[in-house]
Amino acid sequence: MSDNTTFLSTHRVETEIGGRPFRIETGKVAKLASSAVLVTHGQTTVLCAVVRADPRPGLDFFPMQVDYRERTTAAGKFPGGFRKREGAPNEKEVLTMRMIDRPIRPLFPEGFIDEVQIQCWVMSHDTENDADVIAAVGASAALALTDAPFDGPIATVRVARIHTDDGIQHIVNPTVTQLDYSDLDLVLAGHKDGINMIEVGAAEVDEAGVLAAMEFGFTEIKKILTIIDELVSQCGVPKRLGDNMATVPDDIMAKVKSACEAELTKARQVPGKADRDVAVKAVRDKMLDEHFAVNTVGTPGQAVETEQNRRHAKEAFRTLEKKVTRKLIVESGKRADGRGYKDIRPIEGAVSIFDRTHGAAFFQRGETQSIVTCALGTGKDEQIVDGLLPEYSKKFYLHYNFPPFCVGEARRIMGPGRREIGHGALAERSLLGILPSPEDFPYTIRLVSDITESNGSSSMASVCGGCLALMDAGVPIRNTCAGISVGRFTDEQGGSEVFVTDIIGEEDFFGDMDFKVSGTREGITGIQLDLKARGLTLDQVKVIFDQARDGRIEIIETMESVIPEPRAKISPYAPRLVTIKIDPDKIGKLIGPGGKTIRALQDKHGVGIDVEDDGTVTISCPNASGIESAEAEISALCEEVKPGTIYEGKVVSTKDFGAFIELIPGTDGMCHISELADGYVEKVSDVVKIGDVVRVKVINVDDQGRIKLSRKAALQDDAAKQGAGEAREHAAPAAD
Repeated sequence: MSDNTTFLSTHRVETEIGGRPFRIETGKVAKLASSAVLVTHGQTTVLCAVVRADPRPGLDFFPMQVDYRERTTAAGKFPGGFRKREGAPNEKEVLTMRMIDRPIRPLFPEGFIDEVQIQCWVMSHDTENDADVIAAVGASAALALTDAPFDGPIATVRVARIHTDDGIQHIVNPTVTQLDYSDLDLVLAGHKDGINMIEVGAAEVDEAGVLAAMEFGFTEIKKILTIIDELVSQCGVPKRLGDNMATVPDDIMAKVKSACEAELTKARQVPGKADRDVAVKAVRDKMLDEHFAVNTVGTPGQAVETEQNRRHAKEAFRTLEKKVTRKLIVESGKRADGRGYKDIRPIEGAVSIFDRTHGAAFFQRGETQSIVTCALGTGKDEQIVDGLLPEYSKKFYLHYNFPPFCVGEARRIMGPGRREIGHGALAERSLLGILPSPEDFPYTIRLVSDITESNGSSSMASVCGGCLALMDAGVPIRNTCAGISVGRFTDEQGGSEVFVTDIIGEEDFFGDMDFKVSGTREGITGIQLDLKARGLTLDQVKVIFDQARDGRIEIIETMESVIPEPRAKISPYAPRLVTIKIDPDKIGKLIGPGGKTIRALQDKHGVGIDVEDDGTVTISCPNASGIESAEAEISALCEEVKPGTIYEGKVVSTKDFGAFIELIPGTDGMCHISELADGYVEKVSDVVKIGDVVRVKVINVDDQGRIKLSRKAALQDDAAKQGAGEAREHAAPAAD
């Protein structure tokens, strides 16, 4: 058997990314697939396989499927829970599928409907080099090796930004540890002609900073593209379209255009989404009925032919509607709802809209509407994330719901799909950049964005509504955060382009891109680019950033007219939390044998107590009084007993030579009979008995931790303080 580093390949290319080898190999594994590659970075390896097959009968769209799975055995782990087999994809896997799909799909030709299936399996994971961007490169490389007409390849990288003594340092494909120190998490995909996918989570990084990171990332993309091209030259096959292109015949396209272009142009300018949809549908139905009616009285062949022509006519109408919409915007400056290129739809907002939520907000922009509710919880409410990376917990998470009624439809009601998970993740990371640190605000925060009306940019409405809900809940966010989307339109020749702010649904559908940017006045917190055109240059991105910044500041000003800053107090229905620090060596003492001590404290004060390994103790309670008493007792229980400190302790045992007094639960000291009172004490019981609460002073703690107490010294100190107070009273001048 050959060396295991080359055993799984017959063709292999390699470069260096982020100071670590980046390797792509093929030829040994999954030879019955159309192509398969193994991509390795560090000690993380992903298997990516592609199959191209004939289309299903009657299909009229491109049915590409992307699947990404993390095998826990890749990191020597077992799946959590009772069932020790991976089940439905988790959120991380779904987001990675979307990240792989979005830059690849637009690079297939219009009308291509063959089945293309991409599967990515994480086979080895070193817990430092994350597999998502590695899988994205592998999917592109595998597609490039097939005969599918994929106009790639593309490459995907992650860029971090770390502040050092020598200035800002950019890191490509940072390790998990390096990313912890970064104020930017940028995922960038691109090809030789430009950038075609961007995802960003950032801590208010300005536009220039994000652009600099993108420029750095694009240079690394070119290095990966070079080795993919090298691999294709070794073992790639010629591209072919195949015989199943779903294209509209030229004569039908011309007939549809002649029949309804003028009427469609008028219908596309009707104000209001619902009215416009009715007008467009009327034009479409009239054209189909008058020119493409199905022949039901002729031969079966004529019926089939006319049905096929009618299907082609529907697709031709969609294409014509796209061209008309683009022409109106680019050549006439007319958007469907009558706005100018940079105009934002009317905005309405409100907070405190429900009685018992911890925070709630209503946000409407045009015909897009979101109701966002906020709940504040304790450490027990954190979301535990278990996967190939070390287990961690999330103190903030946002869930996004898109019900059928929000677009006036009645369809099957299901759980959240990939779109809902993706939009929620975008809004979540956009707001994460403005949240206070857990030390300043220890609450677990959950936002739920329910889209109750939608006509474009519902994820950005979730950002705006989410920010309002956070302020309504009294979360001390750093700055007000808003989100805005920018679209791009070009003429048929591609020579002229315009960028439009705050796109509606049909502008997203018919346009070249949906470029979503979230942020504050200070900088960007989130980006997601969905692009239908081939790519963008950095100069175009700069123009988009400037236009998006103007838009979001306008929205921020409107939001701050609704609620200018976070409320000073949280809701009376939210739990009260206090965080204190204890010596980690005292954790065992706080918990007690079998949890006895901590359970007793919780029952006694009616609180919840969470203890972390670093000594952070979080106390939660519905009311303030319970927290105060619990905090005082925990502080006393875990504090270090020092000479000179006076305690009120309980006598727990008496002996002939003295009394044992419990200072704090689990900590006793001994008061010798000679230290119980001034003068001679014949018997301990003459002064104290079991159960008495007495004031004592610590006079010594020996090397073995034994504590010596004195009631006599405590009494003397109290008497001295009382005498000093009386002396000050006598010395005070008499009032007039």
